[in-house]
Formats: sequence, structure tokens, C-alpha cells
Amino acid sequence: MAKSKKAAATKATSLKPSTAAKTAPPKSVSGKDEAAGGKRKLGLRGAAPWAARHAAKHAAEARARAAEPPLPGSARATIRTPIDAEDIKERVRDLHAALAQIKGLRKNLAKNFFEIGLILKNIEARKFYEAKRFPSFEAFVEREIDLGKTMALRLVRIVRLFQREGALEVGMDRLFAAITAIDSGGGESEATRIPQAPPSTTSLPMRPPGR
Repeated sequence: MAKSKKAAATKATSLKPSTAAKTAPPKSVSGKDEAAGGKRKLGLRGAAPWAARHAAKHAAEARARAAEPPLPGSARATIRTPIDAEDIKERVRDLHAALAQIKGLRKNLAKNFFEIGLILKNIEARKFYEAKRFPSFEAFVEREIDLGKTMALRLVRIVRLFQREGALEVGMDRLFAAITAIDSGGGESEATRIPQAPPSTTSLPMRPPGR
């Protein structure tokens, strides 16, 4: 019994230093770390102190390279901002505004068809479609206008051929019919056409040679 108590006391004594070591506070690395509250200042997101200087140096070098004109045929020459970039942006903005107007007007197409034709005519005249890399006005209306290519082109022709008051009085459907008749080569009906005499089959004497 005495031996077991002595062994237990010896074991408890041997465990005390290890427990104390586990609970002891960590030692500071340097006096500077203690002044900083026990945390090292590593820059942005834990980066090393030299990382910010390195990034600033590379940014300055990149700005200097961008300021210099690129060599002919270099890869950087192909990604430079075009000279007319601001003009392209302005034309794209005007085109989007025109498309928004058409979208609102087409809700009452029978009443607003002439205004839609005016907007489309302005897009064609100012070549806004080139800002979106369309090769022609026909390709643009086929892809971007919900009215369809045929109707969009007919609306432009109505604006070119008719006055606004007369066009609104006649109506869109009758104007389309008139344009179809013009394109087919005549505006007369079969009943009002004047019959033409058949060509003569009488043979005429040939002119003698040498005269």
C-alpha cells in the first residue's frame, strides 16, 4: 500500500513540468513584435513587406511601355485602342437609343409605322449599323429588328416615297400593296390595261445590198 502511494506521488511529480509547459504563454520573437501587439505586419493580405514595392515597380514599368508606340507587327499593336473609339461608342449609344424607340413604337405599328420608317432611314443614312460590325443595312435589320427584313425595308421606302400626312391617311397595308405593285412592274389591274395590237407578221421587202 505504501509502495503504491509513493509510485503515484512520483508519477504526479513527473507530470507537473509538462503540464506547465503546455499552459505557458508563447515567447515573443522580438521586441518589435511585442510593440506591434504580438503580430507581424506583412503588408497587403499577409504579403511580404517588399511585395508592395515590387508591384509598384512593375506597374510603373507597364505604364512606361504603354506610353511608347508599339513596334510594327507586335502583339501590343493589335490591342491598342482605335483612334475613333469615342466616335464608335457614341454611334453605338445612338443606335441603342434608336432601337429602344422602335421597340416602344412597334406596340402600335398601324399608327406609328411612319415614325419607325424615319428612325430606320436615319440609321441607314448615318450608317449606325457599322458600329456593330454589320456589313450592310439589310444584314442589320435582319438580325436586330424584330419587324423582319422585308417589312423594315418597306417602311424605309414608304418614308422615301410618301409624305407623312398622305401615308397616314392611306394606311400601312395599302402602302405595302402599292409598293408591291411598283416592284412587280405595274400598278394597273388587268381590266384597265389597254390591249396592244399584235405584232405584224407581214414580210417587208429586203433592202438591196449596196444602198
